[in-house]
Amino acid sequence: MKLKKELVTYLVSGGITTGVNYLLYTGLLLLNTPYLAANSAAWIGAVLTAYYLNRHWVFHSKKRIPEELLSFASLRFLTLLLENLLLWLFISRFETAPLPAKIAVSVVTVIGNYILCKFKIFKKEVSYHG
Repeated sequence: MKLKKELVTYLVSGGITTGVNYLLYTGLLLLNTPYLAANSAAWIGAVLTAYYLNRHWVFHSKKRIPEELLSFASLRFLTLLLENLLLWLFISRFETAPLPAKIAVSVVTVIGNYILCKFKIFKKEVSYHG
């Protein structure tokens, strides 16, 4: 039951984070920001939103914030690099429009971020008694 609640709260917080990401990305594109710069700036807003929601609402972490935030942002940075590479591929090589490209790439990013969060950043500490 706990895993199901965690997954549901992760999906809801992911929806909020995705909304932040898309609002920033789309807004920056409307301001004629190059798509990779817009995506990178939107990533910053999304990472801060995701960290807060994951820490407090999904995984209920009690770890020290500076180290945990650095770990969170560092591992998510890998997904930013992958996302920018895939966006470049879709937009520059396959001539996909920026918003549909972002939607397609987000599927890969969401799955990767959940795995990183669950098993690297917010994994529960194992305590040994004995």
